[in-house]
Amino acid sequence: MRAQVNAAKIRRLLRELGRSARGPGRIYLTGGATALLEGWRDTTVDVDIKLDPEPPGIFAAIHRLKQELDVNIELAAPDQFLPALSDWQARSSYVERHGQVDFYHYDFRAQALSKLARGMERDIADVRAMVARGLVRRDDLADALEEILPGLIRYPSLDADAFARRVQEFLEQDDV
Repeated sequence: MRAQVNAAKIRRLLRELGRSARGPGRIYLTGGATALLEGWRDTTVDVDIKLDPEPPGIFAAIHRLKQELDVNIELAAPDQFLPALSDWQARSSYVERHGQVDFYHYDFRAQALSKLARGMERDIADVRAMVARGLVRRDDLADALEEILPGLIRYPSLDADAFARRVQEFLEQDDV
């Protein structure tokens, strides 16, 4: 079991990843890493990332930094659990650049939908925080849901009807 990660450790991780990469690429942050850098959580267990395009040499850097910084780094993104939104890259939010690597928050709409799909208490609180901070709007979530619904057939472990109901119920809540 690794130590909890805070925003300072994530920022150090980003600097070191960028410095260690041997060429250009993009790293998209998701989940707890986004929550820490955007300020609605103090700690997380994992740093979830998506590499697209993969910076050369990044896996050697990840292996080394997991040990040096005592941090869990996982390749995980919303498009592993739900259909990708057509414009997810354009809607991803720039964080910073280190070396030749650009860091982004993975599209907040997709992050919110994947958290609603999972439906755990902490996930729902994260989506509320995204809405409260203006990172995602109700209308955008509703539109994103409509876009991915036809593709949910490719995700047999997800009950598409229950997921759509959960998103709709969330969007209808007064405190969102």
